[in-house]
Amino acid sequence: MDVGEQVKVILSIDPVRFPLTGIGRYTFELAKHLNSIPQIERIRYFSGHRLVDSLPLPEEHKFGSPAPRNFRKRLLKNRITVGMYRFASPLIKRYALRDYSDHIYHGPNFYLPPFGGRSVCTFHDLSVFTWAHCHPPERVRYMRKEIALTLKRADMLITDSEYTRREIATYFSWPLEKIRAVPLASSEDFRPRESAELQKVLKDIGLIEGGYSLYVGTIEPRKNLEVLLDAYSMLPIAVRQRWPLILIGYRGWRSEQLHARIESAMQEGWARYLGFVAAEDLPLVYAGARLFVFPSLYEGFGLPVLEAMASGIPVVCSNSSTLPEVAGDAAAMCAPDDVDSLCHLISIGLEDEPWRAEARRKGLIRASAFSWQRCAEETAAVYQELI
Repeated sequence: MDVGEQVKVILSIDPVRFPLTGIGRYTFELAKHLNSIPQIERIRYFSGHRLVDSLPLPEEHKFGSPAPRNFRKRLLKNRITVGMYRFASPLIKRYALRDYSDHIYHGPNFYLPPFGGRSVCTFHDLSVFTWAHCHPPERVRYMRKEIALTLKRADMLITDSEYTRREIATYFSWPLEKIRAVPLASSEDFRPRESAELQKVLKDIGLIEGGYSLYVGTIEPRKNLEVLLDAYSMLPIAVRQRWPLILIGYRGWRSEQLHARIESAMQEGWARYLGFVAAEDLPLVYAGARLFVFPSLYEGFGLPVLEAMASGIPVVCSNSSTLPEVAGDAAAMCAPDDVDSLCHLISIGLEDEPWRAEARRKGLIRASAFSWQRCAEETAAVYQELI
């Protein structure tokens, strides 16, 4: 096929909710960068049940503000409402898209509406199937039903990683040749910073540059924080108090026990839970850390690891699922259930200066191989395959 052939695209922007996290960040960055791809003749955005011409603008959020709750999350709490929405929404969307069958429709978040043209969907992970116990039951029911419909409607699938690409092909018996792995990237805001840049934000939050270890992600069982807390508690108390563990992320489902443990560690003086941190401050909190720790059991990509490496921060993480694919040889890794090894690697990450210098060097090189421009270009290549 002529690689210069142009395509018309409709991209759903429903996941774009500020502050951007995860899939919202992916959708927002993809939408921005697709505009610069010569092979894209035209791109329209689909929001809710209508086509729009522009992306939403960031809203103002302050440190400590609660997590925003979008429409779908509210719907998922009520079975009757979910049933009504599932019945009516596809009909409304199909009507809104009726005159655009010459476009490629891209659903960036597991879902595809009925559509008369070619369509592609991004699957970020299979956690509602393989880690269902880590999600609220109503979310599992909703997503499983919607994903089953998506698999019937999609002409191709995109994943964030090769691991997830093969996982989907195996789990659903989907043709591997109809799935493309397109890696994500970190925002350009995640980069090494001079001390002068860090001081105000860190001071306002109560942090000291180089004076803490950092975890960023939802507080939930799948992130393996029990093991992280076990491993950190094994460090000498002087080490823990010199470099306390700072945890940032929304309160996830079934996180009560984790928060109880974090609270206990806080009382002992070696941990702090910051909850939500404003999007403009988060890259500075990354860049000010001494070490980034991420022992997750399962990831569709593992963007926090990439963000830490791009910030010039040494990384210790688990070797599960997609994380070796993201980190390469730039991070220290161990099995997610190996508390002793994780403790040892954290100790090295905090105190071994030669290892830290090499980890920073390798991490920056590794992170530079990922970019949103590359993500957009490889996504556009999938669109071209579809026509």
